[in-house]
Amino acid sequence: MNDEPTLRAGEKPSAYVSAVEEHTRMAPAVKEAGTSASSRTAVAELVSKGLASRWLGTGAAVAALALPLVSSSTYVIQIAVDALIFVMLAVGLNIVVGYCGLLDLGYAAFFAIGAYTSGLLSTRFEWPLIATLPVVVIAAIVGGLLIGGPTLRLRSDYLAIVTLGFGEIIRITANNLDFTGGPNGLYGIPDFGDFGLRADIALYWITAVVVIAAVLFSSRLGRGRIGRAWRFVREDEDAAEAMGIHTYRVKFAAYIAGAVFGGIAGVLFAAHQTAISPPSFNFLWSALILMAVVLGGMASTPGVVVGALVISLLPELLRGAENWRYLIFGLLLIVVMVFRPQGLLPARTGEPGRRGHRAQEGAS
Repeated sequence: MNDEPTLRAGEKPSAYVSAVEEHTRMAPAVKEAGTSASSRTAVAELVSKGLASRWLGTGAAVAALALPLVSSSTYVIQIAVDALIFVMLAVGLNIVVGYCGLLDLGYAAFFAIGAYTSGLLSTRFEWPLIATLPVVVIAAIVGGLLIGGPTLRLRSDYLAIVTLGFGEIIRITANNLDFTGGPNGLYGIPDFGDFGLRADIALYWITAVVVIAAVLFSSRLGRGRIGRAWRFVREDEDAAEAMGIHTYRVKFAAYIAGAVFGGIAGVLFAAHQTAISPPSFNFLWSALILMAVVLGGMASTPGVVVGALVISLLPELLRGAENWRYLIFGLLLIVVMVFRPQGLLPARTGEPGRRGHRAQEGAS
């Protein structure tokens, strides 16, 4: 017996019946679209997991350490050291901007503090460069305390303006003091020693080991308890404070950690260049470091490393274009930002366990 209602001649179906029929016709297309979207999400998740794999990171670290064995050209080693120092700076700024969401436009100030502290101690007092590292760390922390203490209660644009001013104050101060060398800066800064190797190769390996350790340490910080607190503050500071997080202390910890990374990078830069001057730490450095963090993907350690390598190496790869290389460099950055606004390797959101649970639910 058929219980379905029948229509009399000339009678139109009700709105409900029309909606049910439309849904029935659309169901296969919706299902297919949902399957396609789910497949794309699964592929993106697989690619993201692969790029964030510890094995890929280990391979990249081994490749970095093995570079002098593949090519010992002075030009290649010099460019590689520059790139590694830039990676160190980008990873440090990622703690401040990516993890904690503090917009810092004066990060080059800590870079200058590290370089000038080690340069002064090694040239004026003849300290071994490695012996200056503890003093550099202390100087970076003091600098972070001086600027972070009164200003980290500010937010967004106001914090950016204050940090920008701090960066310019450090540069102008170094430019006007006699014991820093004034506009001429410091020269004759020693390296860490050759250890029986060619001097630039020894410096490269030291820099590579320090940067690899910094990247691992930053990644562990981001996945730890303090990293979760940073993310909560970044997403909603008021909600984080309501849940019991001392937001001021958490932001202060991020700022101090970033300052230490910048100071150590300054020591490596001073040893690499053997001479420093105030123009070496202008606002362009802060802008380029921030650009590397945004380009790679904020709060993503692999992404920030890739972004730093792109920003530091792409102008050299475009050197054959001569006067056009910076125009091409800028256009390529604009294209990437337009078509990949989340960054080259964006951070995966959510806790690992919850992601796996949601993936299983989606598969079922």
